[in-house]
Amino acid sequence: MCRGLATLPATCLKSAKDIKHKISFLLQKPEHHTSHQSQIKEKNDAAAAAKSGPTAAEVKKWKESFNHVITSEMGRTVFGNFLKSEFSKENLDFWVACEVYKKSAPSKMANRSKQIYQQHVEANATNEVNLDAATREETKKNVENPCPCCFDEAQQMIYTLMEKDSYRRFLNSKLIQDLTRTTAAQEKMERKISDSAKNGQALTGGA
Repeated sequence: MCRGLATLPATCLKSAKDIKHKISFLLQKPEHHTSHQSQIKEKNDAAAAAKSGPTAAEVKKWKESFNHVITSEMGRTVFGNFLKSEFSKENLDFWVACEVYKKSAPSKMANRSKQIYQQHVEANATNEVNLDAATREETKKNVENPCPCCFDEAQQMIYTLMEKDSYRRFLNSKLIQDLTRTTAAQEKMERKISDSAKNGQALTGGA
């Protein structure tokens, strides 16, 4: 009989499960200044992602650069939850919409560009992003003759805003600090379980 996991104390295996539950909780936990209603909404939005949290390696990369965050699906999920707590998730939504738009079929660009403009760019839009007047006007003109790059200037401006503003607060947030500690503990526990299983197999093979 393989003595790998069987040789581990029940408390050790329980700790591994507790760490995974902790990560799921952190992904759903809003910053303290959100309202009760937004807390509930945030938990519902994060429920799917919370089933499989980030690894320690992923969290480490997120702390190295904003680009690692925004180009990672899990990174965008976690960062998006943080932005919700600051009531500024429209910035990330706009950036993602622009990325999707660039890949749209030419026949769909006219309709899609108008939707993005009306939702995020025009004055008093439902999810208006913070653009200067010149960029807003330039984007309006671009949408009249849509092409894959018509939102590039506006998208870059919002990227820079998130990188220099929200991302810095994200790095100092309790959310990322807790995820750093918890994923590190998870990684350590998984190594311990793996090493124990390998030792058990070695002992069984040598018997």
